[in-house]
Amino acid sequence: MTLDAAWATRWMTLTREAVGANREYLIELDRQIGDGDHGENLDRGFAQVVEALEDTPAESVQDVLKIAAKTLMSTVGGAAGPLYGTAFLRAAKVASPDPLSAQGALALVSAALEGIQARGKAERGEKTMVDAWGPALDAAKEEAEAGKDACEVLKAAALGAAEGAAATEGIKATKGRASYLGERSIGHLDPGAVSSSIILAQAFEATKEV
Repeated sequence: MTLDAAWATRWMTLTREAVGANREYLIELDRQIGDGDHGENLDRGFAQVVEALEDTPAESVQDVLKIAAKTLMSTVGGAAGPLYGTAFLRAAKVASPDPLSAQGALALVSAALEGIQARGKAERGEKTMVDAWGPALDAAKEEAEAGKDACEVLKAAALGAAEGAAATEGIKATKGRASYLGERSIGHLDPGAVSSSIILAQAFEATKEV
């Protein structure tokens, strides 16, 4: 399957739908260890991303990611807008004008993680979205090195992110607002890691529509 602008646009559309469907769930997760606005902010942000792409059809994966980055940074409040905006902006910088290869898909995930870490100053094990993107990168790298295609690389990234997000339940938060809870943050999923797993799942789901 060709991972081009149509795929990337479909990714954003599916993400908007998935985030909307999980809006209340993400709000509740964030109420438990944050300020409760994660689901609402992302729902609004990705709705604006889809609108922006409808107004300005993209010609490449890079174009789609740039539009997503700019829109999320300008419409999503809290930490999520700058973090996801930087992730997509970094990913756009490494995206080739041509359809993504397996190595291209891997580079996209790697650059997004680097962007999140650069903006949030977070490392693995601190109960943040990095704990989803880190395992996603590990899994994607393994598939790319095994010679799998771009779709398989994205599938692995999605599965890795889901496992990483689930594992945040047992982590004590040492970064961000949740860190104020200390030991009480254990037993709760990190909302940013969960939303990251949702977003990466849609990257793979979009390959089925191309």
